[in-house]
Amino acid sequence: MTPEQLTIFAITLFTLALFLWGRWRHDMVALGALLLAVLSGLVPAHAAFAGFGHPAVITVACVLILSNALQATGAVEALTRRLLPSDAGRLGSLAALTGLAALLSGFINNVGALAILMPVAMRVAARQNLPAGQILMPLAFGSILGGMTTMIGTPPNLVVSGFRAETGARGFAMFDFTPVGLAVAVAGLLFIVLIGWRLVPYRRQTGDKNFETSAYVTEARVPEGASVIGQKLLEMEAALVKADAEVVGLIRNEVHLVAPHPWRLVQAGDILLLQAEPESLTSALSSLGLQMEGAVEEDPEELQGEETAALPKQFAAEDASSMEKDGREQDGPKEEVELMELVVLPDSPLQGRSATDILLRSRYGINLLAISRQGQQNIKRLRNMQFRTGDVLLMQGGQDALLEFAVNFGCVPLAERELHIPDRRKIMIASGIMVAAVSGAALGLLPAAISFAGAVLAALVTGVMSPRKVYEGVDWPVIVLLAALLPVAGAMESTGAADLIATFLLDFIAQGNAVIALVVILVATMTLSDLMNNAATAAVMCPIAIGIAAQLGANPDGFLMAVAVGASCAFLTPIGHQNNTLILGPGGFRFGDYWRLGLPLEIIVIAVSVPMLLWVWPL
Repeated sequence: MTPEQLTIFAITLFTLALFLWGRWRHDMVALGALLLAVLSGLVPAHAAFAGFGHPAVITVACVLILSNALQATGAVEALTRRLLPSDAGRLGSLAALTGLAALLSGFINNVGALAILMPVAMRVAARQNLPAGQILMPLAFGSILGGMTTMIGTPPNLVVSGFRAETGARGFAMFDFTPVGLAVAVAGLLFIVLIGWRLVPYRRQTGDKNFETSAYVTEARVPEGASVIGQKLLEMEAALVKADAEVVGLIRNEVHLVAPHPWRLVQAGDILLLQAEPESLTSALSSLGLQMEGAVEEDPEELQGEETAALPKQFAAEDASSMEKDGREQDGPKEEVELMELVVLPDSPLQGRSATDILLRSRYGINLLAISRQGQQNIKRLRNMQFRTGDVLLMQGGQDALLEFAVNFGCVPLAERELHIPDRRKIMIASGIMVAAVSGAALGLLPAAISFAGAVLAALVTGVMSPRKVYEGVDWPVIVLLAALLPVAGAMESTGAADLIATFLLDFIAQGNAVIALVVILVATMTLSDLMNNAATAAVMCPIAIGIAAQLGANPDGFLMAVAVGASCAFLTPIGHQNNTLILGPGGFRFGDYWRLGLPLEIIVIAVSVPMLLWVWPL
């Protein structure tokens, strides 16, 4: 083993360890791996950022932009209303939802497809008197399966196509993935709809408006004259038990007390940190005469001072003046205030920021009343808690303000809401542009990157989307991840490290058998994808798959397709795919809930995909 091979192995293992640890975002880890490869001489400095110009990276960015355009114009919502039955039974509703999710995911970003259909799924669950999770998990898995059916359905397919082009052959065409992907998707959907949904943990029967989450943690202020003033916490908790709530902390004069002593007397102005189920949150507060801290009107000067303190000094004065201006402009009839539950999407701009950081109340006129975070308790002030993917936020404000906030900050409203009338002209233009882009790539008239880049330009010229929305539609962490990992994966191939791994797998596991080697690649890719980003998994496994094919003297296409299938099938954990993370809070799931449906589904994927791979892409 050469020093170069030892170095790239060390970098790769270190990168995988950081991916699994999850302490830093995937794009940060990938960029670090690239810099290490450059500093160690494995990647030439002049080629370090060549990945940003790679056709796969350009295509991913363009597809994300076009997906965003289809959603913004209302084209997808219009399609959803036409195709989803309004009075179907449990089986029909589940089949229609998962089938539509799979269909949409073949042509738009599957996270976007799930986000659009989640509110519909919540209403279906309430109408069918089912726990929300028994609809949401099949929906999420269906959208993941649908992404395998086309080249643009999911980033791993584009990565695989790019690696095939680097072997000297042309990249895979738009529908080269369809025979295997469609067979797997159909088999998986049939299993989910007929049997699999029964394997989803049955958490709680939901009502018409609520959904299963972990308990909310909220702040309740003890107002003057409240009946609980002077009572011991022990006495107050006895009343809270009836409302299925408990005190998990107390704030007095800005001093935080964790697990306060049960004999401590309650005083006016105390802020109690309560944990309660969504259904019992209101009764827990009203039974004791408490007020939600987020809904209590604070001194404007005090609030302004606190929030502007979170800004750099040069912006504080400007923001203060803008708040005064907003206050003047808002005089007059007030919009009706309502409550809305929002779930934080993967890669939302809210991640790592708090309500104070974004000036939630003063700038947006919205109150944060409570946060539901699966499996975790936090005694920080709500306004200082940093948001995470999957958090469910109980917000209060005007409907327009809440919906605008949800769109701008990457959240999904989980309560039923009014939808604006779509622009028919823009729907037709956006749909036509997408069809033209897909056709151009599928028929081989243009390379995929050129076809979709032209479609983005057409969307701008026709006014379907504004230039600002173009850049907002790009999932930049995914772009950086792909662009940074592609040169690292190239170093694995150029140093011969990929061939060494291939030799090990062939000699000690597959023992020279091509079919067993194909299964090994598929299973190894699926395992990695359950633990780390699927695009990163594809970038790591493609050089190994090509190396195995070369040593066997076999057609590499079948092995690359096995990587594409395996990288897309992350069903065992909530961290394997963004869609799994997205349903964690709204479905009330725990980390170990996914394998119950995910494991048999992955077995079905292997059983269906291996024969199809051998038939469509003979070795």
